[in-house]
Amino acid sequence: MIPYQNPIDSTPYLIYPPLPDPLFIPGQPIKLGVLASGSGSNFEVIAQKIRDGQLNAQIQVLVYNNPKAKVKQRAEKFDIPTILVNHRDYPTRESFDQQVVDTLNQYDLDLVVFAGWMRIATQVLVTAFPHQIINLHPAILPSFPGIRGVEQALESGVKITGCTVHIVELAVDSGPILMQAAVPVLPQDTPETLHQRIQVCEHQIMVGAIALMNQKLPLT
Repeated sequence: MIPYQNPIDSTPYLIYPPLPDPLFIPGQPIKLGVLASGSGSNFEVIAQKIRDGQLNAQIQVLVYNNPKAKVKQRAEKFDIPTILVNHRDYPTRESFDQQVVDTLNQYDLDLVVFAGWMRIATQVLVTAFPHQIINLHPAILPSFPGIRGVEQALESGVKITGCTVHIVELAVDSGPILMQAAVPVLPQDTPETLHQRIQVCEHQIMVGAIALMNQKLPLT
């Protein structure tokens, strides 16, 4: 593998399997439903790659659960429909996920993408889209699952961490791994500096994993 160079500080990093080259997979575009909770930087990367003709996909809808999430404004820039499903309005995680499923089912989707979705998926959601949900996690799974993946890596003293895109199963941050990136941990790193370098890789492997799924899934 030939290492990439991080534009932030010129440190090397690796991605495996290699990103599809070209990223655009000819044929029918893969239809996406994106779930996000926060600022939506990964969402915008996906949308921009689509607009630029580099990723053969369509975002059918953005579902967000935080009324203050900035991802809504990002979606509006791309004229993508947005729907708020506020988890605080539902008594259980299962009832919340059922509303998410009902919302997504209004659209013709091939793949559901967790792009900074800060909710644990229940059986309701996983069963509704079997092997059709992917998640991005800021660590090299199976190491450091759950919250604070970057902080966990720093606290453990590892010299390499990174990020993973995987298919979602019921256990948190489990499921078949689609793509990973390896990022060096520097002696002077803070959670902020390490996450900045990891985020560069997140943006690449998320769109790379969507392209891989475009090859794997029977598209509707």
